[in-house]
Order: sequence, then structure tokens, then C-alpha cells
Amino acid sequence: MSYRGRFAPSPTGPLHFGSLVAAAASWLDARAQGGEWLVRIEDVDEARTVPGAAEAILRQLDALGFDHDGEVAWQSHRKPLYEEALGRLRERSLVYRCRCSRKEVADSALAGIEGPVYPGTCRALGLGTAVPGADRLRVNPGRIEFVDRVQGPIAQQVDRDVGDFVLKRRDGLHAYQLAVVVDDAAQGITDVVRGADLLSSTPRQVVLQRLLGYPTPRYLHFPVATNARGEKLSKQTLAPSVEGGDGALLLDDVLEFLGQERVGSRDPREVLHLALARWDPRRIPAVTARRAPGERPPPP
Repeated sequence: MSYRGRFAPSPTGPLHFGSLVAAAASWLDARAQGGEWLVRIEDVDEARTVPGAAEAILRQLDALGFDHDGEVAWQSHRKPLYEEALGRLRERSLVYRCRCSRKEVADSALAGIEGPVYPGTCRALGLGTAVPGADRLRVNPGRIEFVDRVQGPIAQQVDRDVGDFVLKRRDGLHAYQLAVVVDDAAQGITDVVRGADLLSSTPRQVVLQRLLGYPTPRYLHFPVATNARGEKLSKQTLAPSVEGGDGALLLDDVLEFLGQERVGSRDPREVLHLALARWDPRRIPAVTARRAPGERPPPP
């Protein structure tokens, strides 16, 4: 299959520098290989969705010259696909209902790579779907290994490091892990280029891909952009929007952040065009986080 990549922002606010890095890295990697680049709005978590944010993101992408293939996909329109996949797993007794609260899990669990490891309290209870709670995947022992194109060999034992993870939340919303796996398979995504903050969740996605019979894409996880305090740039850390800024200069900063050559043009579309001919993912720093340009380190 020819290269098919994607950019999948969450509409929690307009594009900031960190999300611009994700857009540029995924677009350049796809276009450099003559591939397609899709845009998917990941609004499955409706509680975090900000009205108008998705439209703002799409305007920003267009203004900066990021052309995409096909129509924009919206996770909020794809719930039947997630429910069908969940049903297939449930038919094989790979999903069970869990009534534990977050506090109960935290009080009884060991620390894992992303918080408490679920101890399996409800695993053998056989709770029906009428019982209020979340749906968890029954994770079997085994080591998940893959080679990331930037970060190198990755290995994780999901049952020990994460435990049985949630596929559908107590509030009825489908979890990111299920939605992203179903969407990537449905859209024929061959290559996932995204921030290293999602590196540790990739083995969970590989587990789901294998159980659902989906192919596993190639992965490239670039460093996450942080502020001067070492926090990931996000709406929560008050990262400023790129809207209204100098688009060409911002894209040059993105290229430098990704270990690429600056272009120096005043036209953002020309920056992308010239950067495309020089794109070399081998030059991306093999670290999980880097301070964004302009973010001065805190005083000693």
C-alpha cells in the first residue's frame, strides 16, 4: 500500500506551536514520499471539545499551506464504527464491565507507566452491561515490541505496565485508544507521525490492532515541544495560538525544532515547498521532549 498519513488534532483550542509541529512533521513526511495526508478531528472526548476550535484549526492549516486529501473526518460522526469494534471484542469475551471508580483504582493499584495499573478487581465478576461502569479490555500477558523511526526499539508488557485498559468510559464516550485504532484502520493509514507523549500508549494500540485483525502502521514519534518549565505546550499550559503570527517564521522555527534546515522565505507556502525537498526524518532528535524556540529556561 502506498503511503497514507494523517494529522489528527483535538479541538480543544486553536493551533499552537506544539500542534503546528505535528502538522508539519506529518505533512512533510507524507508528501516527501508522494503519499496522501488526511485530516481527522479527534473530538471523541466531547467534554473537552471547544465550540469553533475545529473550524479555527482548519482555517489555520489552510492559511499556512497545508493541503489535505479527501474530506475532513470527525470522530464524533464515527461512533457506530467504534461500537461495532467493541461488539466484536465483547463477543470473544475480551471486554468486561468495570464498576470501579478512579479513586478505588488509585487506592488499590500499583504505579504504572501512566498512573495506576488496574488490579483486575472486576475481571471475574461477570457484570452485565446494565451495571453502571466502564468497559475494559482483558489484556493477556505478552511483550509488545516495535521499532519507532525516531525513538528506536520500543518494548512494553501492557498487562504489567498498564493493565486492563478502558475502551468505553463510564459516561458512555469511547476511549481514545479504541477510536484511534479503528479510525486508522478504516482510513487505511500506513504511517503515524505524532508527538512522543503518545509513545507509551502505542503498545496498547498494537494490542487492539492485533485483536481486531488490523494492520499495524509504521510509527514516528518526534519530541514534544515544551515551555520553559518543561511542561508540554497545550491549552492547559496556556500555549499561545499561532493565529495572527508570522506563519513563515513559525514554520522555520518548526523546521529547526525538528532538526531540519531553516528556509528563510517570507511566504509560508514557499517554506513548506522548499522544506519538502530537504526533509530528512533521520535528523529529528531522538529525544521525547525539547524546549520550544523562544522559551527561555527559568532562572537558577
